[in-house]
Amino acid sequence: MRSSSALLIGVSKRHCCISISGFVKPILTLEMDQLASLAESVAMEEDSEKQSIKRESSVEPDSSSPPSPKITARWNPSEPCRPSVDDAPIFYPTNEDFDDPLGYIEKLRSKAESYGICRIVPPVAWRPPCPLKEKNIWEKSKFPTRIQLIDLLQNREPIKKSTKSKKRKRRRVKTGYTRRKRDSGGDTSSSSDGEGKFGFQTGPDFTLEEFQKYDEYFKECYFQAEDHTGSKASESKKFKPKVKDIEGEYWRIVEQATVEVEVYYGADLETKKFGSGFPKYSPGHLKCEADQYSKCGWNLNNLSRLPGSVLAFESCDISGVIVPWLYVGMCFSTFCWHVEDHHLYSLNYLHTGDPKVWYGIPGNHYDSFETAMKKRLPDLFEEQPDLLHQLVTQLSPRILKEEGVPVYRAVQRSGEFILTFPKAYHSGFNCGFNCAEAVNVAPADWLVHGQNAVEGYSKQRRKSSLSHDKLLLGAAMEAVYSLWELSLFKKKTPVIVRWKRVCSEDGLLTKAVKKRVQMEEERLNNLQDGFSLLKMEGDFDIKRERECFLCFYDLHMSASSCKCSPNHFACLTHAKDLCSCENKERFVLIRHTLNELRSLVKALEGDPDAIDEWASKCRDQYPSHHQRVKEYSYFQASSFSKSRGSSKVQQREQNNLQSVSEHLQSDLTTNKEVQLKQDGDQNVNCITDKSAVTDVKLGEGGKFDEKKISVESQNPHSVSDVGCSDMAKKVDGCLEGKNQEAATNRLRHSVGLLSTGSLVVKKLWCSKQAIYPKGFKSRVKFLSVLDPTKLTNYISEVLDAGLLGPLFRVSVEDYPTENFSNVSVEKCWQMVTQRLKLEIIKRCDQPVSSLTSLQPLESISGHEMFGFISPHVIKVVESLDPKHQLEEYWNQKAVNLFGAEPTKEEEKDDTEKGGASDPSLDRDTRLLRGLLKKATPEELVMMHGLLCGEARNTELTEELSTLVDKMEKSP
Repeated sequence: MRSSSALLIGVSKRHCCISISGFVKPILTLEMDQLASLAESVAMEEDSEKQSIKRESSVEPDSSSPPSPKITARWNPSEPCRPSVDDAPIFYPTNEDFDDPLGYIEKLRSKAESYGICRIVPPVAWRPPCPLKEKNIWEKSKFPTRIQLIDLLQNREPIKKSTKSKKRKRRRVKTGYTRRKRDSGGDTSSSSDGEGKFGFQTGPDFTLEEFQKYDEYFKECYFQAEDHTGSKASESKKFKPKVKDIEGEYWRIVEQATVEVEVYYGADLETKKFGSGFPKYSPGHLKCEADQYSKCGWNLNNLSRLPGSVLAFESCDISGVIVPWLYVGMCFSTFCWHVEDHHLYSLNYLHTGDPKVWYGIPGNHYDSFETAMKKRLPDLFEEQPDLLHQLVTQLSPRILKEEGVPVYRAVQRSGEFILTFPKAYHSGFNCGFNCAEAVNVAPADWLVHGQNAVEGYSKQRRKSSLSHDKLLLGAAMEAVYSLWELSLFKKKTPVIVRWKRVCSEDGLLTKAVKKRVQMEEERLNNLQDGFSLLKMEGDFDIKRERECFLCFYDLHMSASSCKCSPNHFACLTHAKDLCSCENKERFVLIRHTLNELRSLVKALEGDPDAIDEWASKCRDQYPSHHQRVKEYSYFQASSFSKSRGSSKVQQREQNNLQSVSEHLQSDLTTNKEVQLKQDGDQNVNCITDKSAVTDVKLGEGGKFDEKKISVESQNPHSVSDVGCSDMAKKVDGCLEGKNQEAATNRLRHSVGLLSTGSLVVKKLWCSKQAIYPKGFKSRVKFLSVLDPTKLTNYISEVLDAGLLGPLFRVSVEDYPTENFSNVSVEKCWQMVTQRLKLEIIKRCDQPVSSLTSLQPLESISGHEMFGFISPHVIKVVESLDPKHQLEEYWNQKAVNLFGAEPTKEEEKDDTEKGGASDPSLDRDTRLLRGLLKKATPEELVMMHGLLCGEARNTELTEELSTLVDKMEKSP
């Protein structure tokens, strides 16, 4: 049994903890009347939490500080236990280095990963303002704290054993730690899970101002010096401990446990609720100095989703992973040994206050660290096998070194970052009051660590914080798109270059995807004969998390279930454990077939056909991935607008709209009854037609023969819970009114002119209806192709396609990757409305014939949506041609003004004819226009790049001329 002296530190709203002992070198002896006074004070506080406890102390805080107990124990400089460990490396990035956070992290990885942690000191000029210091937050905003028993972090008995002892009583907490959670407001932990576990109790609430004063009072009492007579030192001679003094005393308390030390820590504070220490960008606010920091990549609110971080493909704001957490510390408050969720990187920034002392273990010593912990604390691990997940246990670096585990130290000061690497255990403590912020980040090199983490979680039957497969597939999609753009435009942006580096046969991303595909193939091969394979719906895990009922493995890529228990799913490993039904009753949902996944690997390795195939699939199946990845202002090349039009998808939507509608209506009127419905789900993510189930014989030895699999849609006509009536109202609001003419007038006046552009005096740059200035740009609000229940802004542009004349492009303003291009102004907007129709049809549970809201979409005019027939736009555009050089347009305008009736042939829009048969055009242009009328949008974008981009040269022109000759001679 340990002996102890007494230290009174820590007060909560409901208790005052005072420890009294005289076993070894007693520091304080209380008389009976003092004990009686104390008991009376505690009783009074139980009756009224607002009543302060009166304390006797030679050092009293000022009246504005929070109530503080009497500090009785003192610093013992004669018995320091400062561990002898080497320092982690320190890095000083240049301004150029600092422009690209992920690039810099990649650069220093080879130098620092072997230490587990490193310290990054920003350039001198980088000093972001801290909103937490504003008066309304500093003095008024309260935050919760936890009570930490520092002397019990290493030396404590198991709960069951210690509760039998009467010599030392501590109030126990039922939950050990807070799991990182998605932004849903719910807590993932339960009280039953924490029964009988050591942990941190809830402390009082503080403001930042109060907590700083509390810490100052604590340090003044604890570290105050005494002269040779035993009296307190004078105010002028007050001792201020150095970092090494505090570090030595901290480990003396932890290792020797001869005093009871209780402190507070404001940990895991959600920045969405309390506020972030970094400025946040607010659209529409007045420009100020903080703007450069609000958009900076080193701002932890931005870091997780920077282009190149695979966390950008997680749409949910996971608190503590993607959304930063805030940490408010005081002297001795501790963050115990732990490794980041999913073995992610973490970046911690100290906004203000006293230093933090960190200790790091290299990731390649992960296993040896855990072995050492279990060896030195066997009773604690026997009682609580998941002890290291709870963040409540310390072990001295001195002991770890004795066990052969390398440990490195870093002292983080205000304005500095600490970076921890994947799989690297780390811990530390605070030297006084400070405020820090931390978040996770995941460059592509993390993927291999993340895969190992989720496989380990599955074996431990531990819940995960995010979907690793979703991030992996999202990163692969983004990389393929970057390869496609690079081959198409020959233009290298920092983002494209970064993705290219992790591709190829030996690339980190390619290896990670290949390994995951191999795992999936092995698990499918291990399935017993008779399972049916169904194609998983794209939104299978959007509305709710899908995880294995047994091991909690994420089911984004595949899931098994049975008709007997449709609201239960299992991973492929535990498919046989789901129920006792025959195999013919069971089915497996797969997001991609193995052939598709193998093709994805080929695309990452650089196969051109595979790249084209997956670039086309990506926007159809994973549109949200590209919406999340945004270019930040620190990238100099961020202005390059990525054209990610998937012509194959768009063309398929246009050509097959009618057949899709008829098929949908047919299915809905058939009233098929075989449904496996999820409890509580609005969306039926299950089998809706028995004919969609194809029993698959896996062949001899359970081998997976994909050729024998007919993979059908899991639910060919499942719909979301968005009502058609909502969309009908939106369509009506945009396109209808008391009459169609009034609606058209409203639309014309709603077009905003962003750029007039410049006049091009050539045949194709005007028609009888409008002039098409090069560089023209306008904005109009219309139904969103991403969510038809909402309105969004579209940007309409006129680009220079060289020999092709003008190229018309429409893009969603917030998500420019969603764009539509055509050489016809009318067809360009037709593509938008066709896409919109499909989105509405997908979301509706009514036959197409009943969707009267779709009918007004037919009346949309491309010229109207561009603004070419809006009076205020016409006036500005016509002013570009005061000499009336574009004769076709001006002649028609004269005819209209003087009342002459144009012939039916003249009424046709030349942009629709494309000039294919116009004898006034030169031979090359005339035939090319005719050819390109049949081109897909993807082919048009490619031709634009070839004819107008960097690749344009004399040799290419000669090749085109030769092609035209052949076309003209062919029958």
